[in-house]
Amino acid sequence: MQDVLRQLQEDIQNRRPVAYTALVETRGSTPQKAGARMLVYPDGSQAGTLGGGCVEAEVKRRALRLLDEGNVELLTFQLDDNYGWDDGLICGGRMKMLVDPIRPDEDVDYFRILDESLVAGTPCTEAVIINSESAGGGCEGDRFLVDADGHCLASRGSVTSPPAGLIESLKPILERPRAYVAGGVSFLPFLQRCRLLIVGGGHVGQRVAEMAADVDFDVWVVDDREEYCNLDRFPRAKRLIVGDIDTALSGLEIDHRTFCVIVTRGHNHDEEALYHLAETSASYVGMIGSRRKIKLIFDDLLAEGISREALQRVHAPLGFDIGSQTVPEIAISIVAELIAHRNLGESPSKFRTNNVLGNVE
Repeated sequence: MQDVLRQLQEDIQNRRPVAYTALVETRGSTPQKAGARMLVYPDGSQAGTLGGGCVEAEVKRRALRLLDEGNVELLTFQLDDNYGWDDGLICGGRMKMLVDPIRPDEDVDYFRILDESLVAGTPCTEAVIINSESAGGGCEGDRFLVDADGHCLASRGSVTSPPAGLIESLKPILERPRAYVAGGVSFLPFLQRCRLLIVGGGHVGQRVAEMAADVDFDVWVVDDREEYCNLDRFPRAKRLIVGDIDTALSGLEIDHRTFCVIVTRGHNHDEEALYHLAETSASYVGMIGSRRKIKLIFDDLLAEGISREALQRVHAPLGFDIGSQTVPEIAISIVAELIAHRNLGESPSKFRTNNVLGNVE
């Protein structure tokens, strides 16, 4: 999703006409949920997807017309015989789309401010009026960019200030990880970006980094071997740290937005990394390995003074238990757990591997 918004900013900077489309409300069974975004270009090409070929094709058709007219519209699609028969998408649900044509000669400050927030990684919410009567003002299609404290950063539409009811319906940022509708307004949150610190640049670390970047983690990699920790292997990493693990992790910035994955090449390096990370304020710390290896490491760290409470928070073995065998499968299980922890605040118990600390005496 953020790739689409980065592409939008590039299009705006290059003064390229584009129609910004967003799925702002769904009801019932639909092929995509609110928050999906797609860009439509005058030549009919696109970036991103709204889900569902039949609906997407109709949105593109209407978007191309609106690019000529310059009007913002909300489009509603009922997924019945009218849409989806040929494609087998008769879900029975409803999808509401915002279509906003952006032309080179208009004010685009709204998108500039949105891009600045995304680049900075600060949480914000795009609020779209979908029922002006229920919202208590404005017009359908009006949008407001609201920060974590409820302050309006930017607006796009008929009014510059959001209706009072909009702010009243805004949930605290920690309670709005997913899109929701309240008081005639669709709220589309952009969560605070999280950093993923990967200790170990081997095969598993490399594949985890690739997948994590795809789902909007800022990836940092630590390894003591330059031949494993370099831009060729980690082209999308925000930071690469080559050096002794003890030195590299000592004093490294670790906060509540940091997720840590320990996947080094050996028992000693894993233990050294966990020694430095277990008692930090990291949101998530996970370590790969067999249950026997993990128990030995936990025993050693308890003896070295690491608290039992800190070790209880460590996800070890890390990743969801999906019977992983290959490197790609292991990476999928790890990244899935990272996403669940980031988006839901916890990992669903039915997929969790049990922490072995209970066996440590």
